[in-house]
Amino acid sequence: MKSDSSNISEPLPRLLSTINEPGDLKKLHRTDLPELAQEIRDVLISRLSVTGGHLGPNLGVVELSIALHYVFNSPTDKFTFDVSHQGYVHKMLTGRAKDIHTIRTYEGLNGFLLRTESEHDCYGAGHAGTAVSAALGMAAARDLAGRDNEVVAVAGDAAFTCGTTLEALNNISDATKKFIVVLNDNEWSIDRNVGALARHFNSLQTSSTYSSVRSKTADILEKIGGMSARKLAHKLEQGAKNLLAPSVLFEKFGIRYFGPIDGHNIETLIDTFEYLKAQEEPVVLHIITEKGRGYKPALSNPGKFHGLGAYKVEDGSTAASDLPTYSEIFGRTLTNFAKKDEKITAITAAMPGGTKLDIFKKEVNERYFDVGIAEEHAALFACGQACEGFRPFLTIYSTFMQRAYDMIIHDIALQNLPVRLCMDRAGLSGDDGPTHHGLFDIGYLRVVPDIIHMQPKDEEEFVDMLWTMANYDDGPTAIRYPRGAGTGASPKAEPKLLTIGEAELVQEGSDVCLIGLGHLFEMAEEVKDALESQGYSVTLINPRWIKPLDAKLITEQAAKCKIVCTFEDHVLPNGFGASIIELLADADINTKVERIGWPDKFVEHGKVPILRELHGVTSENALQLISKHLS
Repeated sequence: MKSDSSNISEPLPRLLSTINEPGDLKKLHRTDLPELAQEIRDVLISRLSVTGGHLGPNLGVVELSIALHYVFNSPTDKFTFDVSHQGYVHKMLTGRAKDIHTIRTYEGLNGFLLRTESEHDCYGAGHAGTAVSAALGMAAARDLAGRDNEVVAVAGDAAFTCGTTLEALNNISDATKKFIVVLNDNEWSIDRNVGALARHFNSLQTSSTYSSVRSKTADILEKIGGMSARKLAHKLEQGAKNLLAPSVLFEKFGIRYFGPIDGHNIETLIDTFEYLKAQEEPVVLHIITEKGRGYKPALSNPGKFHGLGAYKVEDGSTAASDLPTYSEIFGRTLTNFAKKDEKITAITAAMPGGTKLDIFKKEVNERYFDVGIAEEHAALFACGQACEGFRPFLTIYSTFMQRAYDMIIHDIALQNLPVRLCMDRAGLSGDDGPTHHGLFDIGYLRVVPDIIHMQPKDEEEFVDMLWTMANYDDGPTAIRYPRGAGTGASPKAEPKLLTIGEAELVQEGSDVCLIGLGHLFEMAEEVKDALESQGYSVTLINPRWIKPLDAKLITEQAAKCKIVCTFEDHVLPNGFGASIIELLADADINTKVERIGWPDKFVEHGKVPILRELHGVTSENALQLISKHLS
């Protein structure tokens, strides 16, 4: 199976072509590094226009990545990158520049750091809030082993809204005496010509730039410690030239604060890192960077260019879709419902664009809540609203909902609170790979008592399910829906309430029973047509409900057929098909069940059709499995 990249590798630019490992970077003179930074940006903009990817974050960390590898010695020295979607430049500086055109393609480079991809990727990640904790563990292990290598954690300012980051900060001074955290603040633009080393603070204090930076760092502190911490820092600052508001909080944790400095000034970064690595105490370096630096479309629309598909280099435009995505339908539908029902609220964890709750935010702002990268808090926050009679819709990607699992069991389900869990990107997420595939939510939710879990076969049924959730107040509900567009089925003007636990019997037969869950119902239809062309009588069921199952309908149809085949965009262990096997076994029905779904492994990245073929999630494989029972 060959890579799904259609981008032919072009020769690398002059300086970048000489770097096959970090040692080659150190051979360059400092005066060459700005040119190297520009080459890296040019390559990123060109190559990612074909494959897509996290362009904006990587354009923002070019100088930072160069400085890290210029000063430190990877892989002996360790770098952890929070989320790691900004690791493309790191990959290019560690011998993978020649393969950057394969990023996020099957058998190409992963879009995140991956321990199995390179010895320089000391820690893989795809979710926020992991870098500081993991790096601290490495530093403590280094100390125990008596080694003296450096450990550097790079985390964006948004990661400091994540509970695990705060927990790690609380533990640093007790766990190690030598540790570097880089706070990469990319939400504020700072002129690259303004240096910000300690020796520059006198001039900065008298400039508007300094005032802007001081305000921005106060915003960071407020994210971590709340408004009271921001006010306290303001009182304590007292005009100090080399201390800004965040130092108050960080130093309470026993961590010395430096910054902010210009994250696009390579000379400043190198000098600062040289100084910091000589310190025998935990430190935080606050740098200011621009997300999308060097590419006007990315600077103008940082949300879009955080992560996107193929685009035109000239203007950053992307191909328009003929059909609305499930996310877009969700955002519009929930907004319309909320305009008629003042009890409906929308909650997200830093994903208004991805979930399309930005529609809700614009039109029903007073009932829209973005809690930041804090899924556990988001779930508890929704519980509180439900306790007070509101109808919260908690909208989080399936892969990120995993982080709130304890709250789903202990707080939502145990108290039988009517919180609506809306899991976007359920199923395979393709190019983003195993950290972002939503392949586990059926398994982790179907064991939770009394929860109602559903998946629509098309857009029309999707709206009906959302309407049913909006009008169900007797306990928790969950819905899973895929990335991208569906079949194009148009929702009706007036949605209808569905009967919970009642499946749709699309067609009744006597030889084969096909049960196609969600968007894989289409695959079940393909198999039905193929079997009928061979003369077989086929039952086709749209189950709708993962929990509770329509036990009566499914057992009746399975009992009179020779074989049952289930279809799900989920791993097979503890998945939907497994629940059918359990159902039939409990009913003493011996009809064999074959299952189409994903294997018991972390599925790699690549285009969905390639991965489906590779792992047998196809109508052809279903026909082969079924045919064994029809001879």
